[in-house]
Amino acid sequence: MSVRKSISSAYFSMTAVVLVASILAMGFLQMYLSMEYFKTDKKATLNDIVDIAVARAYMVEDNPYAWGEDDTVRTIQSSISLIGQSSGNIVFAADPSGRVTMCSEGEQCRYEGTIPKKILQQLNTNGCYFELGDLGGAVENRYYTSGKPLYGNNNQIIGYVFASADAASMGIFISDMFSSFVLSAGLMLLVASILSILLTTRLTTPLRRIAVAAKKFGGGDFSVRVPVEGDDEVVQLAQTFNNMASSLELIDSSRSSFMGNIAHELRTPMTTIKGFIDGMLDGTIPIEMQQHYLSLVSQEVGRLARLTQNMLDITKLEAGEYRVRAANYDIWETITTVVLSAEKRIEDNKIQLEGFTPNKTMVYADSDLVYQVVYNIFDNALKFTPEGGTISLAVTKQGDEVQVDIRNTGEGIAEDALPFVFERFYKEDRSRGLNTKGSGLGLHICKVLMNLSHGKIWAESEPGSWCQFSFTLPVAVSEQNRGRIQETPAMRQKRYK
Repeated sequence: MSVRKSISSAYFSMTAVVLVASILAMGFLQMYLSMEYFKTDKKATLNDIVDIAVARAYMVEDNPYAWGEDDTVRTIQSSISLIGQSSGNIVFAADPSGRVTMCSEGEQCRYEGTIPKKILQQLNTNGCYFELGDLGGAVENRYYTSGKPLYGNNNQIIGYVFASADAASMGIFISDMFSSFVLSAGLMLLVASILSILLTTRLTTPLRRIAVAAKKFGGGDFSVRVPVEGDDEVVQLAQTFNNMASSLELIDSSRSSFMGNIAHELRTPMTTIKGFIDGMLDGTIPIEMQQHYLSLVSQEVGRLARLTQNMLDITKLEAGEYRVRAANYDIWETITTVVLSAEKRIEDNKIQLEGFTPNKTMVYADSDLVYQVVYNIFDNALKFTPEGGTISLAVTKQGDEVQVDIRNTGEGIAEDALPFVFERFYKEDRSRGLNTKGSGLGLHICKVLMNLSHGKIWAESEPGSWCQFSFTLPVAVSEQNRGRIQETPAMRQKRYK
């Protein structure tokens, strides 16, 4: 659970930080752009109003620039008031000294007094003016204000026209926009949180399953598998974990089977030995028969010795403690010795022997190792060849290798068992070469021995018809090349096949 919490917390925290940072950045950007847009829009609107007011001032007849005359003042005042009311803004005018003389609000005008000289200088220099402020202290609140000068016949400045809009409207606009933003941001965070939880759950579920399976493995249950769905990295991890579990289960099963087989193999001769000895001690077996039963005891003891030695050989071979004594010799010498030693069994089962035509074929290998390989394969062939069946032998030279084939008729090896026949401890009743009375070590020993001999071994079969075991050995080498054969890349490659 701690794995799930840590991953979920980290993922959710990371998502939350990214989302909040993105939302804040987006909010500030939106606020800034909105304020700039609002400001630009107000500036354009107020400039248009000022232009209209200036145009109306120029249209006044009878000395339009004489601000002191009552008719002219009333006319301009009326125009300013009309423009201000129609636009919803404040329009006012000032004389050249900056004193406000007219206002669209009449006597209730918010602009009283004199416009600061600094603002007038900017109007004189630039021909226009715009600000968001209090117009140099002329008003108490902040306003958007735009202004332009009025020019006389000789291009002298005879006054100024201004238009103002209350900046509070921007505050209302920003407040409404901020409320909408907060609502949408909250909704987005809620949806993102739900999606984050769902995605995190989907991500951590396989990991939790793997953790549960690993815990069961630790308890000795190797049959548990992690459900696999999809093809992402976590699923690949689950597949790798399942493959490891399968290997562990196979090893555990092989170990259990091996221990059972060894226990059986050890118990059978020991039971026989004990029975015979007890029979001689209690007088059940007469004295005249003791010699016979002592010979049987000797055979069972020999069987125990061979089984023990077999196990020790595997340990030494796989640990690399055996020193290979390779030399040039005729492979047919080994085959002939093995066949002749089994002559009685061949005759008793009326087995036909084909291809037994010794023809000197030299190989470079340890004769003791090769003898064990040939003996194991031929012994298996005799066990699984039915009465009246056939065993075929073949030795062929192929380039720098010599191939030996031993084929027998019979049930053969099941197709699904072929890939495993050389595995340690593997036994399968239908497989030729996997004797149910053995310990399942013979063919594995053959594989180890062939690796030491720089050869390779494999099995082929047609279920219900025949089975064939084949192995290869290096051809005989000259005296000057014997010391270098261990370094041959091809040999090293074959060693690990």
